[in-house]
Amino acid sequence: MDFIIFIAAMAVLIYGADLIIRESERIAFHYNISEFVIGATLVALGTSLPEMAASMAASYQDKADIAVSNVIGSNIFNITLVLGTVFLVAKSIKPDRDLFAKDSAWAMFPMLIFLATLYDGEVSRFEGLMLAFIMVGYILFLAKNAKDFKNEELDEELKDAPFSWGRTLLFLIGGFIAVVGGAHFAVDSGSNIALSFGVSEWIVGLILISFGTSLPELVVSIVAAKKGKADMSIGNIIGSNMANISVVIGSASMINALNVDLKTGMFDIMIMAIATLMLVFITANKLYGKAAGIVLLVTLAIFLENTVKTL
Repeated sequence: MDFIIFIAAMAVLIYGADLIIRESERIAFHYNISEFVIGATLVALGTSLPEMAASMAASYQDKADIAVSNVIGSNIFNITLVLGTVFLVAKSIKPDRDLFAKDSAWAMFPMLIFLATLYDGEVSRFEGLMLAFIMVGYILFLAKNAKDFKNEELDEELKDAPFSWGRTLLFLIGGFIAVVGGAHFAVDSGSNIALSFGVSEWIVGLILISFGTSLPELVVSIVAAKKGKADMSIGNIIGSNMANISVVIGSASMINALNVDLKTGMFDIMIMAIATLMLVFITANKLYGKAAGIVLLVTLAIFLENTVKTL
């Protein structure tokens, strides 16, 4: 029964997040807010909304292992599974934007600071606040480079769609209820699954919840790659991973300080750091091809094989 509740809760959580993003975008278009602002905030942060809801719910329930491992697993899946698949299915990837200079180098900052906060095995409220400010810095950096911004990921149909505050508020409230409720039941049922199978809550967050919250990025990125817009997927994954560490970990730790068992999570944290370094190396050398995709998927296989051993 817990598996059914978990799957249903994840579906409701993701659907609610999509509703919030869509209606927020509708409001922004209605009030003629620049497309850059929409993309840099709603799109970039919106892709991390499921992770944020799950980690905040876990932190509120004093389940720090789920709150942290959800982010670590999501970042690993985003780089190894999502981008690895994109590199394999895309015919050609030739980004107009310098993804190394403009984006992926920034992915190092929150990761390095996050690793530094784990020195004492805890992410404090103050450290969480500092992590959240990194995303503010990234958005300000994007603002200075607004001319490079591509708006293909925005739903242009919303520009000319009729606008009604009543309808929009109804969907926003519904989306918020779905996100909060879905996150709560996903964490709760995930904990029950861990208990019934004798595995740790860390594993549940690392695999079950993080994979579920990465599914939207996987589907969207594969569709984009087949349409010849794989560079858009790379940029979105970089932004999502930045938001996962800075905003998601930051907001979760501001609810309750997050205690991390480094002995349990060291290998997974190391894999996340390695995957991030691989992403930086790939973008720096423009290795957007099947060879890079295979290497990323091999990294994923090693990560999963180690996880299976710990069960």
